Amino acid sequence: MAHFDVIVVGGGIVGLATALNILEQRPDLSLAILEKESSVAQHQTGHNSGVIHSGLYYKPGSLKALLCVDGYRRLLTFCQQNNIAHEICGKVVIATTPDQATQLDDLEFRGLANGLKGIQRLTPGEIQEHEPYCAGVAGLFVPQTGIVDYTTVCYALQSLVTSLGGQVLFEQPVNSIADEASQVTVISHLDVFTAACVVTCGGLYSDQLARHTINDLDLRILPFRGEYFVLRKSAESLVRNLIYPVPNPFFPFLGVHFTRMIDGSIECGPNAVLAFAREGYSKTTVQPRELIETLTWPGFRRVAMKYWRTGLGEYRRSFSKQAFVRALQSLVPSITTDDLLPAPAGVRAQACDRKGNLLDDFALRESGRVLHVCNAPSPAATASLAIGDYIATRVIARLFQ
Repeated sequence: MAHFDVIVVGGGIVGLATALNILEQRPDLSLAILEKESSVAQHQTGHNSGVIHSGLYYKPGSLKALLCVDGYRRLLTFCQQNNIAHEICGKVVIATTPDQATQLDDLEFRGLANGLKGIQRLTPGEIQEHEPYCAGVAGLFVPQTGIVDYTTVCYALQSLVTSLGGQVLFEQPVNSIADEASQVTVISHLDVFTAACVVTCGGLYSDQLARHTINDLDLRILPFRGEYFVLRKSAESLVRNLIYPVPNPFFPFLGVHFTRMIDGSIECGPNAVLAFAREGYSKTTVQPRELIETLTWPGFRRVAMKYWRTGLGEYRRSFSKQAFVRALQSLVPSITTDDLLPAPAGVRAQACDRKGNLLDDFALRESGRVLHVCNAPSPAATASLAIGDYIATRVIARLFQ
């Protein structure tokens, strides 16, 4: 049995950033990260599109908005200090109909309220000055958006955690967490650990970890697979940087878009379809117990009733490359099916409450000596260092001062 002052469950970017912030604030504490895989950043962190989000979309004053804007600054400083390749290239948000053009007003308002500078409204001609092959009736240019490889960021975080005395223990899937009178006991497949405090950052399994110490947890994770293509080398010139649609205000996903990656490749997607396993990266991956848990959650049934029409469109794009291409052609009309090559998918952990509300903000739940990160979707990677500082400050103030 090993004892630590703090145990962080989960070696994704939020868990690593939390561990680093705790050790930077209190280097005297002993800390371990328990990660179920053989290396860091194996799931949401390692499967995202590598965008450094500016804070454009998020409700002013929300935890997402505050931590994204703060995390943006911290992330850029971190990349500079650790020689991590990144680029602030900007993005365009494209309205393809007059109705969408009016929605740009709200996006611009949110961006300005969140402290963004230099947002520009674009006419159709001005859109093509930024993206020559892009079409739209109006647009926004957001100069702060950037790109980075978040797996590389995680390796740097891991190195700093260990340099400060923290341990990163791999192949340690957690089976139970017991909050006892004077300590927390964590049992993995291999070992038993105790700690004065535990922080769980379990991503796709965040709700299952939380239920070890919260009997009537008010949310569940719904796994949504996002499927991608990449452009052939011969078609990469069709996209300079990042091209996004105006998001559906009633659906918590941004819609298929184009992203130039830090290696120069162009990613197209994602859609958003219910995965039949929490780590369901392919259409054929099914975990019956996990699927039943999803389907029987009261909130999921309400989500299905509310978004069934939108969901059908997402599944159509999942099974029809032609339909996927049509969605992309609304932004770049000259894209063809021959331009697209399959790319690895990701799975997003989306928290849903009993009433069928898909949680739009970051969500933390505390239970005694345990703090659970229950919902940390995009822009959690951008905001990770700010999220880590937010959690570290709360944990240390409550338990170690």
